[in-house]
Amino acid sequence: MTSSSNSVRKVLARMRGNIRRAGMLFSGRKARALNSLDPLPPGQRPQDILAILLLTVGVAVVVFDVPTYPWLRSLPGEYRNGFRAFTDFGKADWILISTGLTCLFLLALDAGRYAFRIRMAIGSVFTYAAFIFYSVAATGLLAIAFKWSLGRARPKLYEHVGPVRFDFLAFDGTYTSFPSGHSTTVAALATALAFIFPAYRWLIIVAAFWLAFSRVMVGAHYPSDVIAGTLLGMTFTFFTVRAMARRRIGFHLSSSGKIEPNMNSRSAKACVRAVWQTLRGQRGLDRVPVESPDAERTERTIS
Repeated sequence: MTSSSNSVRKVLARMRGNIRRAGMLFSGRKARALNSLDPLPPGQRPQDILAILLLTVGVAVVVFDVPTYPWLRSLPGEYRNGFRAFTDFGKADWILISTGLTCLFLLALDAGRYAFRIRMAIGSVFTYAAFIFYSVAATGLLAIAFKWSLGRARPKLYEHVGPVRFDFLAFDGTYTSFPSGHSTTVAALATALAFIFPAYRWLIIVAAFWLAFSRVMVGAHYPSDVIAGTLLGMTFTFFTVRAMARRRIGFHLSSSGKIEPNMNSRSAKACVRAVWQTLRGQRGLDRVPVESPDAERTERTIS
């Protein structure tokens, strides 16, 4: 019992130490961020994003929201059943649990004693997992605040109150349609993954589109709800990754101002290969100590 308690205390102490070192690392990047305060290009400034939000959501409310519910009722039931099969992938719980547990597990490791490629893999996985966790959690809380404050009626109340009924601060679950929480989560996750894996960006975007669109197909949200949630998730995650890139935490700004991941494809392949070889017992886990020339000279003199 005592040995297990000591082990738990050691793990907790190691986690506290790793968190403290990570905090020191992040705080030391503030000066670097101040040196990269380039103005945002048109289309990425907050006022531009607000204009896009007002335009797209307004058009959707006027043009798409009204005919959507009758159109859905005219479709065969197989359509809705098909989208129900995967719409719950837009829930935040599985994303937060998986990334949160990953971060806790990596924090409990004594990564300093591992080989270089293993340490690089641990640092990169922790950074990107924490980035996804933060983006999904923060945007989810924002979506909840907007949903319960604005109080838009869900599509199932279409025949009673219509598509544009808002009951501010109603605190009623049937009046939490705007914005779509699923779409916010999907957009935050997809934006994060698109920056982490730029080679798969279009595949990620297409998959995210169908996940977000499924909320309309299952009758849970209007198109404007989905658009607003998507813009919320994308915008918050974009400014998060930009702040990280200015500090060279997981990402960096190229000479042209493009955000790129620090872990390129060649380094990622090398890290995956090192981890795989370690799991198969083909290489050691710990770093190999390098003896200094003075120590080697002393050893030869003694011998």
